[in-house]
Parts: sequence; structure tokens; C-alpha cells
Amino acid sequence: MPGLAGRLSTTIKAKISKWLDRAEDPAETLDYGYRKQVELLQNVKKGIAEVLTAKKRLQMQSQKLEQQVAKLEGQARQALAQGREDLARAALERKALAQRELQSLDQQIAELEAQQQRLTENEQRLRAKVEAFRTKKEVIKAQYSAAEAQVRISEAAHGVGEQMADLGLALQRAQEKVEDMQARAAAVEELEQAGTFEDLTALGSSDDIDRQLAQLEAGDQVERELARLKGEVPGSGRELGAAAEDSGSQPPTHREKGS
Repeated sequence: MPGLAGRLSTTIKAKISKWLDRAEDPAETLDYGYRKQVELLQNVKKGIAEVLTAKKRLQMQSQKLEQQVAKLEGQARQALAQGREDLARAALERKALAQRELQSLDQQIAELEAQQQRLTENEQRLRAKVEAFRTKKEVIKAQYSAAEAQVRISEAAHGVGEQMADLGLALQRAQEKVEDMQARAAAVEELEQAGTFEDLTALGSSDDIDRQLAQLEAGDQVERELARLKGEVPGSGRELGAAAEDSGSQPPTHREKGS
């Protein structure tokens, strides 16, 4: 079981690592790293400002103590001049205390100055590294963008190649269809020139006698319609009577109709 659990853990870590590699955008990662370095640089600068502020505050206290030491020195002289040795001794005691405090302040100021110097040097080195990282970051981002564009172009070209192959097959099929249609058109034209279509349309229709009888019936119908119209139109009664006698005495034959 321990071996199986270790193997499972390794497999899961490998899968996660592979997924992270796919999801990671180098440009975003580099920009994030640069922002973090800039934040660190700003923190260093902020630390330098705080140290400098503390040093200035101690320097102001040191100046006040120096003024107090000088004042106590003057008070001790004045007390001795007036025969007050006790007051002179008290002033000198306070002066000694102020001097000891002044020495402590001077030591603290010196330490702050040393710390400020170290922070300033670190800030300069860090700023140089940040600038170098920024330049390299932009170069890597440009290279990555160029490589990504090259990959997309290659993939697009490969896709166009596959599409052109499909289009080539489509053109071949279209050409085959065109040739088939041309062959069919040539066959139809040849059948039309041979009169095959006329024979085909004649199949299933009336024979020659039926066609002649239909023509006679149509001619009789025309004559009847003509006589009716003449009867309806004024001034055409004589022609109507003559037409009626002719039609009654001599019925039209197929030969006369044909003449």
C-alpha cells in the first residue's frame, strides 16, 4: 500500500504540474514577478525613509541635550560666582546626566546612519536587479509572443493545407460531375438529331384516322360558331341564309375541307 500511495501521489502531482504548465501564461507570470520585485523595492525605500525619520528625530533630541548641557554649564558657573556651591554641584550633576544621554543618542544616531547606509546600498542593488529583470522580462515576452505567433502561423498553414486537400477532392468530384453532365447532354443531342424524341412522344397517342376525325369535328364547330355570330350581327342575314342552304344541300366533305 505505501508504494501504491506514493505512486498515486506522484501521478497526481505530475497531472497537476502538466495542467499548470498548460494554464500558465509566461507573460503574466513575468509581469507578476516584476510587480512583486517592485513592491519589495518600494518596501526597502519605505524602510530607508523610516530610518531617516528616526535619525532626524534623535538628532533633534541631541541638539536639545547639547543646548541643555551648555545651559547647565552656565548655571553652575553662575552659582559658583554667587557662592552657591550646592547649586553648582546640582547643575553639574544634571549636566553629567545630560551628557551621558547625549552620548547614548549619538551612538543610536550612528547606528541609524549605518543602517541607512546599508539599506541605501541594498536599495541600489535591488533597483539594478529590478531594472535588469524588467529588461529581460520584456525581451522574453517579445520572444514568447513571436514564438506563439510562429506556432499559430504554422498551425494555420497546416490547417490551410488540409483544407486545400479537401478542396482538391471537391474540385475533382465537381469535375467528374461536369463531365457526366456533358456526356448526358451529348447523348440527348444525339437522340434529338436522330428523331428519337418525336417517336417517343408519338407513343400512346391517337393514330392518323383519329387525328383526321378530330380535325373534321373542329372544323364543323368553327362553322357553327361562325353561323351563330352572323345571325347575331345585323346585316349579315343573307350571308347566313346562303351559308345555311349551302350547308344543308352540300354537306362538307373531308376533301373539300382540305381544299
